[in-house]
Amino acid sequence: MLANELDIDIPDDADDAEAAAIAAAIGAHVSDQGRAAAAAAAGGDEDTWRGRKWAFAGRIDGLQGRSIRVPESAPTDAWTAAGRTDRF
Repeated sequence: MLANELDIDIPDDADDAEAAAIAAAIGAHVSDQGRAAAAAAAGGDEDTWRGRKWAFAGRIDGLQGRSIRVPESAPTDAWTAAGRTDRF
């Protein structure tokens, strides 16, 4: 679905700035979904830690002051993995 095909219901009491913020947030969300779908269709390696495990481990070392080994079974989504660093 293209962004110009969306039917967005903006609250009647929203001022111009609020309406613009709502539309921008929804547009960004739709755009992100489109990019994710395109990457999945292209067969990108977003579902692996290839080339990113050492960078993630280094970030944990720098932020938490401890060395970790990122397991192969760790979630590849950075936000989810960051929430589980206590288990690494």
